[in-house]
This record gives sequence, C-alpha cells and structure tokens, in this order.
Amino acid sequence: MNPTQVTLEKRLREMLDTLDNYLEDTYGDMFSLNPNRLPRGEASSTLYDGLFSTSTKFTLGYGSESGRGYSVVIDISTLDKVDTKTKDTIEADAAGKLSELLHTYFPERDLQVVHDGNSYKIVGDLSLGIS
Repeated sequence: MNPTQVTLEKRLREMLDTLDNYLEDTYGDMFSLNPNRLPRGEASSTLYDGLFSTSTKFTLGYGSESGRGYSVVIDISTLDKVDTKTKDTIEADAAGKLSELLHTYFPERDLQVVHDGNSYKIVGDLSLGIS
C-alpha cells in the first residue's frame, strides 16, 4: 500500500475516533446499549465499544453526483427502535461535526462532507501524489 494512503487512512481513523467520542458524549444516553456490545472505553477501538461505531468505506462514486470519496457509516448499537427522524438528526449533526474536524485533521487538503443519496460522503482532494 502506498505510504501516503496509509497516512491518510490513519488520520481518517483518528478523526473518526474523535467523531465517535463526540457522538457518545452527545447522544450516548439516548438508547440502551446492545447487550452484545462492550461499554464505551472497554475495547481496543471505538469501533468495538459504546453505542456508536463510526467508519468509512471508499467508493468510486459510479452513479453518484459527488463522485469518488469515503462514504461515512454511523452505526447505533442498540436493540431499541431508532426512528428515522432521530437517526437523520444524529447523522446530520455528525456530518456537521465531521466538516469541522476535516479542517483540523486535513488542513492541507480541500475536503468537504456532502449529502450523497441517503448518506454522507467525504469528497475532494484524496490524491496520493502519484502521477
């Protein structure tokens, strides 16, 4: 794997950990935790504990107006019913926070968070410096 890509994805993971902590602080008491999930702070990564799990998936963006980028995935680990309005509110808040965090974690890149279809995506300068 290209070293620039390794660095990009490491910083992306650090940014998502910050986003995950924000969501836990803001909405962590809103729903009960799935009994098969570790409480916040008890796993080696925010991916595996607490109410929220934040991640991205790279997409080439075929059929998308915004093109290639990283689709943002926010999972809520609960057995409670989460209504669409609440989920949409949490995701919109997360997208706003992510927009702020992009400037901190990637100040040298022109990146934005856009609403793409029924999810959010990070788009912009994802170049690896390869010609």
